[in-house]
Order: sequence, then structure tokens, then C-alpha cells
Amino acid sequence: MFQNVINVLTGENKKQRRRVKGTVVLMKKNVLDFNDFSASFLDRVHEFLGKRVSLQLISAVNVDPGNDLKGKLGNPAYLEDWITRITPLTAGESAFSVAFDWDEEIGTPGAFLIRNNHHSEFYLRSLTLEDVPGQGVIRFICNSWVYPAHKYERDRIFFSNKTYLPSETPVPLLKYREEELENLRGDGKGQLQEWDRVYDYAYYNDLGNPDKGPQHARPVLGGSREYPYPRRGRTGRPPLKSDPNCESRLNLVMSLDIYVPRDERFGHLKLADFLAYALKSIVQVLKPELESLFDSTPNEFDSFEDVLKLYEGGIEVPEGILKDVRDHIPAEMLKEIFRTDGERLLKFPLPQVIGGDKSAWRTDEEFAREMLAGINPVIICSLQEFPPASKLDPKVYGDQTSTLAKEHIENNLDGLTVDEAIKERKLFILDHHDALMPYLRRINSTSTKIYASRTILFLQNNGTLKPLAIELSLPHSEGDQYGATSKVYIPAEHGVENSIWQLAKAYVGVVDSGYHQLISHWLHTHAVMEPFIIATNRQLSVLHPIHNLLHPHFRDTMNINALARQILINAGGALESTVCPSKYSMEFSSSLYKDWVFPEQALPEDLLKRGMAVKDSNSPHGLRLLIEDYPFAVDGLEIWFAIKTWVQDYCSFYYKEDDSIKKDAELQSWWTEIREEGHGDKKDEPWWPKMQTIEELIETCTIIIWIASALHAAINFGQYAYGGYPPSRPAISRRFMPEEGTPEYNELVANPEKAFLKTITAQFQAVLGISLVEILSKHSSDEVYLGQRDTPDWTCDAEPLQAFEKFGKNLSDIEDKISRMNNDQKLRNRFGPVKMPYTLLYRTSEGGLTGMGIPNSVSI
Repeated sequence: MFQNVINVLTGENKKQRRRVKGTVVLMKKNVLDFNDFSASFLDRVHEFLGKRVSLQLISAVNVDPGNDLKGKLGNPAYLEDWITRITPLTAGESAFSVAFDWDEEIGTPGAFLIRNNHHSEFYLRSLTLEDVPGQGVIRFICNSWVYPAHKYERDRIFFSNKTYLPSETPVPLLKYREEELENLRGDGKGQLQEWDRVYDYAYYNDLGNPDKGPQHARPVLGGSREYPYPRRGRTGRPPLKSDPNCESRLNLVMSLDIYVPRDERFGHLKLADFLAYALKSIVQVLKPELESLFDSTPNEFDSFEDVLKLYEGGIEVPEGILKDVRDHIPAEMLKEIFRTDGERLLKFPLPQVIGGDKSAWRTDEEFAREMLAGINPVIICSLQEFPPASKLDPKVYGDQTSTLAKEHIENNLDGLTVDEAIKERKLFILDHHDALMPYLRRINSTSTKIYASRTILFLQNNGTLKPLAIELSLPHSEGDQYGATSKVYIPAEHGVENSIWQLAKAYVGVVDSGYHQLISHWLHTHAVMEPFIIATNRQLSVLHPIHNLLHPHFRDTMNINALARQILINAGGALESTVCPSKYSMEFSSSLYKDWVFPEQALPEDLLKRGMAVKDSNSPHGLRLLIEDYPFAVDGLEIWFAIKTWVQDYCSFYYKEDDSIKKDAELQSWWTEIREEGHGDKKDEPWWPKMQTIEELIETCTIIIWIASALHAAINFGQYAYGGYPPSRPAISRRFMPEEGTPEYNELVANPEKAFLKTITAQFQAVLGISLVEILSKHSSDEVYLGQRDTPDWTCDAEPLQAFEKFGKNLSDIEDKISRMNNDQKLRNRFGPVKMPYTLLYRTSEGGLTGMGIPNSVSI
């Protein structure tokens, strides 16, 4: 008896006690927050007073009957040497030792609780346990901000890098798994603060600010039949006084503080890059100063040489204009904004589209090639009927039948009739008619003057496309019900006819630019992706294999979307100032969301729908492209099927039969929430996958990864290379096609360049637009590319790790293959008259402005 008491007191009873050592890697707030020394000092004071950072291991094998059958908790252990020892690793990371008391009742730990009793938050990278009895090394990949304990209702929990389906989760971890998801869902109430970890949904009701006047009002997007839209992350800011359905907006200078869950915010390297690149594009700060600059000097480019000064010499900024700017913007920022380096100049890098040849962008071949290898290669379709038909309701919009006639094009079909050319699949169309026509009357009531357009193209024997005719249309002057007023333009090589043809191509470019920015780019990647991110965090535990698969493809997206709502897509924001739909931009994107079909976002389905490919069992991947040299599709299909193979290998490891999909409660809740909440305006669509089979899961995850990575890369990172020179891809047109007998027509005859430049983007808008696309086209220095992970230990499952390694090798082989094709002179669409190889789907890139590289996620 006496000996037993001694054994209990000394810990030498039947339980074997020992110490397990661990290493915690974290980044202190002061490293990340512009050297916030007060935070560092206060943390040390707290540490000195015994308010330390504690960790408790949670058993994955033994439950505590007195604690709701949760895993047994170990004794608290504390980070050592916070005050005295800092071990730099990378980018301000520090490693701290921690030693845990160990006993058999803990057994294998599956998670740990951490409590931060310091003054400030820190970024917790990982915990690694060494020599765990019976297990060896156990890793916990955290990658999360941990705020002081009083900010939380429960201590933060982190799980090991072992993945479990819900039904296979060890019982001791099950309640912890469920509670963590409940925390992330929040209660749907109140304004969210930076330390809140809440993922919730809201409408796009924060774009306008009617409190400032009716001209600042914008419709609420989402939640109505008239304005359907994907959901965005909830912030919970209070409503506006003038319209309780609208959420109040942050002051412009607070833009970087707009709420997203802290772990969704940019890392410190990305934030530094974003500040350096992007603050020059917060145009509302500079707009008055720049407007006064361009009002005090001619507001037009007089020649293409004038435009080239933006890259080759710069436009001098008068000293007086800079004074107010200097009062509000730090010197380093000002240097970036005005590219000063001691000079007071607005100067930009030379865009690739004019890097090899200053005028090749004007050729018909290049105009057509960019529909296959430019920044919007996802619109062109095979022409199935002639003249092209309209799907607009004739009861509302009258007769919208095309006025294109066979005599407009038949002389340029290499001896074929129109019917023969259609049968041989040699005619194509870039159709921006039906999308624009319902909005044209409103758009043209602003300073913008655009047309709905149809462009007909012919596939030549050398594999290139030749534009045959452009139809430009306006609503009938007497009312929509009377249909369209249209005019057809055909190519001409000389004289005023050539000048008119160049203008017709420019009008097509303007509409295509607006469609690209608002639909192909913003709506079809940024906006549609956000509901998947929110639902994944709300319904799939970090322990879930599909969470682990998709999580890298969500990095930075909520943050960049929130900043877009603050400074880019809002009323009066940069986008309204630089694309043709002007104040109707977001409303226009809502109307096109009505046509969004999730399964058709798969590249093979998209190509089949547009008639750009046909099913062919003898062709690679079972698809034959009608235009063999279609760089976006050729490269994209290789990447699509590499992604699909990876997803198939991964999912097949965790799901052995379809029944396991049906019985996965988290997966089913996730898919239900995406359809009914995240894309709630589409919940009744019949095309949603049912999520009952492994194949449906594989296809769904492949689409999500494709949209976030390769599709966004192809649409986004060439914007400066192709659109950084406004004449080659104008974003705005300010007057209609000049009619014979008018002063504008006479000017076109006398000085075609000046008339062209007076029609498209003005100097001020050009500078804003160039600034914007430059920022959007840049990679940050901490980018993580497709086939890469930010940590090698993202899972402890060997087969998925091997499959991921195979995926990376496949992508490298594809990049080599693309590089070889870019050197094949027979493939003219891969480099074109501008001598610019198609590199947008190269997997990797250096940081900065490169025109290549596929990040994992929609990160800019």
C-alpha cells in the first residue's frame, strides 16, 4: 500500500511516462506587420509574466468518458525560449522547442490544442513531433493565424496530416472534427472581425453607395431572378441608410482591411508585392490629379508614335500635379506609381505584342489569331448556319437576323460556296451580338459608344484564320421591338476603306475586351470560384481528403475578390472606368451568369459545345480539334487531362466504390450547399452532377481545379502582353463609325491614325487601363504553381504523394512539348505576325510580368 502511494507520487505506476519533443515553426506578428515592435515587446512582457503559449496533445485512440467521448488531453506544454531564442528559417519564421509529458493513455496523438496567452497573434506554420512511441515522426501542418485566447470561444485545434473520410475518423477525434466545422460556419450574425474564422455567404450588395447619391447606386446581384449571381463571402457590415438592402462600404484607405477570414488573406510576401504593384492602380486616389493633368494637355494621342512614348520615353507629369499626391502617398509608393527614379514620367514596360514588330498587330492574321491564342480564346465558335441566327426573344427585340449575305464572303472561300464551307467546317464566328444587344441602348447613353458584333472567319489551308466580314449592329432608333440596325464591313487593303476596316476590327476588340474582363475573367473564374471556397471550409473538414485536394486551389481568391469589390468592380471603380459597359458592367455580368452551366466549364465539353472539336476515338483523348493549330485548346487539353488523371489517382485511393460517395455525409453536405447556397440562383438547374459516383466526383474536382488554375492563367496573365498597348486591343470606343459626308469621315480620310485614336481609348483611360492590366498580369514572388505544394508534408499517405509527383512530372513534360511546338514554324498560330510565342499555359514562371505560368489558384 505504502509503495503504491510512492509510485503514484513519483509517476512510477503502471503508466509509462516519458517526454516527447516537438518543434513548432511560426512567424511572429512583428516580422509581418512592418516591424510592429510594440507587439513584440508586449508579447515578451506577457511571456515574462507567465502568460505563455500552451499546447495540449489530443489522443486519436483513447476517449475521455467525462468529456463527451472526445480524445484524452495531455498535460499542457509550453513554447520554450520565446524571449531569448529566435531561430530564423525563411521569411521571418522561427523554430521553438516544446516538450510534452507522455503516457500510454494518449497513445497516438491525432490533434493538438493551442492557447495563445500573449498580446498578439502569430502565424503558426507547423508542429513536428519526434520519436512518438510506436509512430516515429508525426506532423501537423497548420498554416493558420492564432490570435490571443480571449478572441476565441474555444482554443484552436489542429489535426495531424493524416486524412480520414468522416465514417473512418477515429472516435476520439470525431467531436473535435464536427466542432471545428461549426466554428467555421459561424452563426450568421454580426459584423465579422479580423480574428473571426467565419465562412458565410452574402449577395453582391456592396458595390454601390446610394448614400452618396443615385448615380452611385448599383443593383444587388444575387438572390433574384432578374439579377442572379454567385455568392461572395459575408462581412456583416451594417446596411446603408438610404437602402437597407445594401451593405455599407469601407472607406477607400481601409480597403486592405476588408474582411475575409484571416487565413484567406495575402501572405506577407504577396502583400508586399501587391502594395508595390497595385497601389498605383487605386485609381480613385490619383484620379483627380491625373484627370487635371490630362485636362491641361491634349486629351488625345495624335499618332501611334505618341502611344509608344508611354513605353519608350514616358509622359512628363507637371510638378504641380504631384504635390497633393505626395502629401498622401509615401515616396516609395509614388516612385512605383510614376516610375520616377528621379524622373517625373508615366512610363510602362514594352508589351510583347509590339516587342517584335510595332505594327504587326494591325494585320488581319493577327486579329484572327488572337481568337485562338490571345487572352480571350474561349469565345470563337464553329459557324453552323448562315446567316448567323439570334436567340434573343423576337417579341422583345424584334428581328435580330444577321444582315450578312453570301455575297459578302463567297469570293474569299478558296472556291467553295458558303454551304460547302460550312459542311467542311471551315467557317467560324466570333459572336458578340446576343450578349450585348439587350444592353446597348443603356451603355451607349454613357460616354461609351459600341456595337454588337458578329465576325465571320475562314480556315485557310495553312491553318490560319482569315476574317471575311464584320457586322456591327445597334438597336433600332424607334425601339427595341423593331430589331437591329446593322452594317457589314469587309476587308480592304488601301485607302479610306482600309481605315474603316481597321475601325471595324477595333470595335470588335472593344466588345471582346469588355466581355473578356467581365465574363471570361471576372465572372467565370473569380466570382464562380468563391462559393466553392466558402462551402469547402464550411462543410469539408481539414481531415477530409477532398478538402486536402482542393485547398491549394483556393489560395488568395477570397482576398483578391474582396479587394475587387472595394476598388475594382464597385461603382466608379477601375473597371467601370476602363471597360466598355461602363456603369452597367456588373449588371451585364449578371445577365451572362444566367447562361453559366457548371459541367460546360470542363474544357472538352466547352470545345464540343462551341463546335471547335468533335468526338473522335482515333484522336488523343477522344477529341479532334477542327482547327489543328488552336494553341489554347491544344495546350489546355494536355493540362486538362493531366489534372483529371491526378484527381482520378487521388480520389480512387480514398473511394473504392460509388457507395462510399453516397455515404460520405460531409461530401454530400458540401455539394448540396454549393448548389443551394453558393450558387443558389442556379439550384434548380437540371445539369448539376448528382454526386452519386466516383466519376462525378472526379469530373467535379477536375473542373474546379481547371477553372482555378489553367483557365484563369490563360485568361489573365497575358493581359499586359496583348492588351498593354491600347491600339492593338482597345477597351473603350468613344464615337461611332464615321459616316461619309461628316467631319469625322473627312478626318479619317485626312489622318487615319488620329481618327482611329480619337475613336478608341483616350489618354487618361489608357493610362488607367494599362496600369490595371499590368498589375493583373504579374506573378507575386511567393506564387505556388500547378503541381506544386507549399509544404512537402501535406499528407502522410504515400500513394497520393506518389501520384502527385507523377502529376508534376506530367506537367513538366507538357511544358517541354509546348516549347517544342512554339519552335515549329508550320504552327503559325503559335507565334503569329507579332512573333510572340504562346506561353500562357507554361506551368511555371518567375515572379513579375512574364506572360506565362499557371498558379494553383485565382490569386490575382
